[in-house]
Amino acid sequence: MNPTSLGPKQLGALCAVAFRELTWTLPNVRREVDRWRQHAAAIPDPTLREDAMTSLHSERLNLEGAALFTSLPRHRDLNLLRLTVTYQVALDYLDRTSERLTADPISNGRQLHLALTEALDPGAPLSDYYRYHDWQDDGGYLAALVRSCQRRCLDLPAYARVRAHALRAARRVDVQILNHDPQPVRRDLALREFAAREFPHLVDDAHWFELTAAASSTVVVHALLALACDPAATDRDILDTDAAYSFAICAASTLLDSFVDQREDAASGNHSYIAHYDDPDTAARRVAEIVADSCRQARALNRGSRHALVAGGIVAMYLSKDDARSPDLRPAAQAILRAAGTLPRVQLPIMRCMRLLRGLGSA
Repeated sequence: MNPTSLGPKQLGALCAVAFRELTWTLPNVRREVDRWRQHAAAIPDPTLREDAMTSLHSERLNLEGAALFTSLPRHRDLNLLRLTVTYQVALDYLDRTSERLTADPISNGRQLHLALTEALDPGAPLSDYYRYHDWQDDGGYLAALVRSCQRRCLDLPAYARVRAHALRAARRVDVQILNHDPQPVRRDLALREFAAREFPHLVDDAHWFELTAAASSTVVVHALLALACDPAATDRDILDTDAAYSFAICAASTLLDSFVDQREDAASGNHSYIAHYDDPDTAARRVAEIVADSCRQARALNRGSRHALVAGGIVAMYLSKDDARSPDLRPAAQAILRAAGTLPRVQLPIMRCMRLLRGLGSA
């Protein structure tokens, strides 16, 4: 069964979104990135400045991927675009700078990641994010990112109704900090406990590491922010969107990232979600199942043809990396792509061209 067949409605959505991307989304992303790059270039501390500037360049596709969520509402919304891009800028910066070695990496990571929750909590006071960090003088960069997100959340007409769901998803991203624990036994025990606590309704249907992989993705946050643009969004829409993204679509995002980064993670010693499967064939088969399910669930949502473009875009973004075409990963990557259906196969060459144009084939 093809979860993303290109029928007339899906083809129409593809053309409409492609037109919006080329004529409106990408130019506005560029302007937003340029604005934050100017701010990052003024960071006094050279280490934090490097983290901010490097993340803005190397994670450019993440920023454009976040902006893809602006295709979900019927009408263009510049406030939503600026919000999703700014939130992703903060996330990419925190991912990079929280990996710096400190005396207490767990406390440091959690303190830094408070910014991701407070950014979605208008009116909340800002924490001392660098309390446990060895580098602290960012010239107000992170605080500016957080305050910008807070202001823009207030301008979303339905934000009050999605706020609790978005905050819960942002708090779950703390699971990323557990991945940095240098003790594998202690790390895996903490991740197991996290999965049982946060996803009690799914522990019989998915592996603990699949659940924690899903929690580490902020894709659900972007989907909820896009839904908050619609004053007519129903409680059913909110619950359905949260459910579809919180596991299947978020898990697909993180597991695909882990899949294409296997060689890099093995060389660096970083925690690999894919390595928890019994063998490569089992991993490829299970990731294909989750990817197919993510596409089906996306398409079942209200405005499902737009959500399918997001789910398919996630598949295309990761499988467009150079490593996905390496001899050891290529057969599995092709099987995963087939499981995702027709739409990602159309999006894949587009993503490869974007990587080539930006010099980000392996990023």
